[in-house]
Formats: sequence, structure tokens, C-alpha cells
Amino acid sequence: MKICDLLTFSAVARCASITAAARELNTVQSNVTNRIRSLEEHIGLPLLERHSRGVTLTLAGVRFLPYVQQALTLLDEAAKVARDEGEPKGKLAIGSMETTLALRLPDILANFRDRYRDVNLIMKINATAWLVDNVLNNEVDGAFIAGPLEHPLLVAEKVFEEELVLITPPHYTSIEQLISDKQDITALMFKQGCAYRQRLEQFLVCIGRPAFQRLELGSLDGMIGCVSAGVGITLLPRSIVLRSDLQLRFGMHEIAPSIAHVPTLFVRRKDAHVTTALKCFMESLVP
Repeated sequence: MKICDLLTFSAVARCASITAAARELNTVQSNVTNRIRSLEEHIGLPLLERHSRGVTLTLAGVRFLPYVQQALTLLDEAAKVARDEGEPKGKLAIGSMETTLALRLPDILANFRDRYRDVNLIMKINATAWLVDNVLNNEVDGAFIAGPLEHPLLVAEKVFEEELVLITPPHYTSIEQLISDKQDITALMFKQGCAYRQRLEQFLVCIGRPAFQRLELGSLDGMIGCVSAGVGITLLPRSIVLRSDLQLRFGMHEIAPSIAHVPTLFVRRKDAHVTTALKCFMESLVP
């Protein structure tokens, strides 16, 4: 059983397609097919079912996949440990919410890059739920997420505290006016898995407006611009809102502390080796 066979099987399982896996692995389809066949011969059972839409795992493949992922993770971890000679260098992948990247990280990242030139720092931006999965799947070394979070496989340390505020089109002078308004509410939010989205949904339920339209947007600037244009309402960190050039074109309202106050956590796997690069990065978060 060869490592390249396991990597190929993992890619095929993830892509659900021989063609897509070959593209991801930068090889030809025949190589992927041959490696899967070699692995199936070694196991003694078919691992994939081929059909017109691609491939799916057989029951044996489903049972086999978690162990393949564990083996690949352990091999990657072993390589990191072997290369870690006490000097911060090599690749360091960090995940972050867009709001945290925009608000909290620019100076931290700039200082880290200036100080540790041999570290190849890679930032991956996504919503909290996705970032947690990225950490658990060893796709990033650590990530900034919105708390609270308790997970048996993760270490979570609070690094920042955000206060969310409600921003509305300017004709809403108070939350009471929003509550009594008979018009439909449009809630502007990031995609599923965003912790601020969950807080906005919770807020609307708490004020007695559980029926509302959802409009997903992909950027902070787009969200603030849509609020100022009267499209809808949203929750964002106060610091982000105060930096906007559009402040005079929307209303800002305080909300209940139980919803407003959100800790930003830095999370990493408990069982993962803390490389020197990651250790230096975590130390850079301390004022």
C-alpha cells in the first residue's frame, strides 16, 4: 500500500469523480484509475462504484476512508515535526473570519511577516463553521472563529472581544420602530455557518420578528452599502461600522449584551504538533 495510492483515493472520495481528482492531483485519469485499482487489489474489495455521474464509495470504501485520512494526517504531522528545527519557517496556514481579518489582523500580520521572513503565511477566509471543520481536518494550523465553542479535539483561546450593533436604513430611528414596522424585513447576512448570521436570526426572533427575508452577501463593503441604500438590516462589529465612510447614511443601534458580545477565539487541534512558526504566531497575538 503506497502513500500515493492513499492520496489518490482520498482525492477521488473528496471529488466524487476520477476526472476531477486527476485535475486536482495534476495528473491524467489513467494514473488515478491505476492507483485505485492497485489499492483495491491490495484490500481485496472494490472501494468505488462507477456510474454516469462520477463515483461513490462502496461500503468498504466508506469504512476505509477515515483510516486513510488519519494515516495521511499522521504522515503530514510527522513531516512537520521532522522539519521543525526550532526556527520559524515553512508553510503556516491560518483561517479567519472576514471581519476579524479586516478589523484585528492587518497590523499583526504585517509585524509577523516582517519579523519571520522564512514563514510562508497563508490566510484562508471563511465562516466560523467552515473554519472549525478546516482545523479539524488539518487544512489550517489554526483559525480565528466566533465563540463560544467547546470541542473535545480543539484548544480554544480568547484573543479578542467584539460588540455587535444593529445597522439599519436611516429612516429607522430606534429598534422599537423596527419592531412596529408592518413592512417585511430583509436580513443581510453572510453564508450559512457564519456566527454573526446566527446572532442576527436570534435577535429578530427575540424582538418578535421571526418571519423575515434573507439576502446573502459576500463582502463587508457590499453589506454596509446595501444597508445604506435601504435594502435591509444586519449585525456587524461596532468597530467595523465606525470605520465606514457611509456612517451618515445608516442608523446604528445597540442590542442586548447577550447577543451583542461575541468572543473571537483562536482554535487549533489538541493533538497537532505546535510548530515553531505556529508558536511564534500565537505569541504575536499577545499585546
